[in-house]
Amino acid sequence: MGKHAVVTGAASGIGADCSRDLLRRGHTVFGLDRDEQQLKQMAAAANGAPGKFVPIACDVSSAASVTQAFACIRAVTTTLDSLVCSAGVFRTGALIELAEADYDALFDINTKGCWLAAKAAYPLLKCAATPDAPARIVFVASAAALRPKTGGGAYAASKVALTTLTRVLAVELASQSILVNAVAPATVETPLVQQLMADAAAGGYRVSGVSPLGRVARPPDITAVIRFLLGEDSRYMTGTAIPVDGGTVAAVLST
Repeated sequence: MGKHAVVTGAASGIGADCSRDLLRRGHTVFGLDRDEQQLKQMAAAANGAPGKFVPIACDVSSAASVTQAFACIRAVTTTLDSLVCSAGVFRTGALIELAEADYDALFDINTKGCWLAAKAAYPLLKCAATPDAPARIVFVASAAALRPKTGGGAYAASKVALTTLTRVLAVELASQSILVNAVAPATVETPLVQQLMADAAAGGYRVSGVSPLGRVARPPDITAVIRFLLGEDSRYMTGTAIPVDGGTVAAVLST
């Protein structure tokens, strides 16, 4: 029997790369995103892959939208092996000047969106989970939670909240064989970061740039760690937030 996974933010960036990786490994991937056109392109590109991509339009900041999306998923499967929450937004600006709408969007999507998806996925994950084969939840947090900077304080705060959600949820679900972990990337070459770099000067945010390894991350660098957290070799790991940053945080802390 093939495995089933849900990926939020599946239409681009880390979510899209992770979805393609799961498809190559034979998973049925329910790809959730607000961008219906990009989801359709993902589905078309997945033709011929070992797995199957099921596009589902969803705004993870909306409980009603998440509920509707998971109703579509339950029509296909009664179990889920994994949930990867990659949907996220970035807003720049000094905290004292940040618009309320931008602050709300950061927490509604980056934090609440993960919580809503985990709540909706929980019954299906529980049905799949066993002590020998745990179900998995992986949240995409950020190195900003470990080294916040001026101009991006609200974004960092939303990711700090997400790492705490990761730890608490991991303990709450441990007895049910559901492992909950997070990855914390620094700068990654994604459409979101490209837009951030274009807007950085106006927003007052300083992009981290290259890491001590001499480059910024690419989506496959993050997907590789997500693959580890979804696989057999991480079966004794839960409640962790793993930096995937090429030494960026270490370099900041050592100065």
